[in-house]
Amino acid sequence: MRMKGIALVAAGLLVTLATLMAAVSPARAEDPERKLTDATYVLKDIQGIPEKGLPPALLSDAYGIAIIPGVIKVGFILGGRYGTGVLLVHDHDKGWSSPSFISLAGGSVGWQIGAQSTDVILVFKTRKSVDNIRKGKFTLGADAAVAAGPVGRDTSASTDIQLKAEIYSYSRSRGLFAGIALDGAVISIDDDANAQFYGKKGVSATEILDGSVSSASPEVKKLQDLLNRYANRDN
Repeated sequence: MRMKGIALVAAGLLVTLATLMAAVSPARAEDPERKLTDATYVLKDIQGIPEKGLPPALLSDAYGIAIIPGVIKVGFILGGRYGTGVLLVHDHDKGWSSPSFISLAGGSVGWQIGAQSTDVILVFKTRKSVDNIRKGKFTLGADAAVAAGPVGRDTSASTDIQLKAEIYSYSRSRGLFAGIALDGAVISIDDDANAQFYGKKGVSATEILDGSVSSASPEVKKLQDLLNRYANRDN
């Protein structure tokens, strides 16, 4: 009986890994321009949920934002997650930067079963976390605390909450899991996607986010304009 149980667990793990790899492969091959379009749709859709969108005050004061469409999480005892997206930083005088492409990956162990696709938005309150992402891999929950973000347009309430965490998360989930746990997930710069999108081999996230390298892509402008609009900015 014990051997049978072990065999079933092993089979479950193999299914989990196969499913995760199948999900990861298309994500890696996805066109960066399409990723920008998806990120814009995710922001628009989450902001379109009545009384559940990101507060304008939070976006206006944020240092950076990561939008990661379709983070895939699969699990059977052993869980895993993977997704790609974009990271932009916010300058009060210049507006939002061009995007650096990023990936999010992580795993977990626990009694779970199912598959889930989740759109994730992370709002960074200060420069510290974003700088750590630029330098290398950044682990959510270990390098900085992540909290569920305030919602709606109640500026005073959201301002009180903003002081208590470095990163705020928003998500829209579909599938069998009830939500998404981000602690332990690692954010990394997607150098290949950056090189492809900006047409410059070896381009760094720092060059992109600081404005040394930029893009005139209409998809970039759409996302920047949308962020400015939701932050109640005029520029």
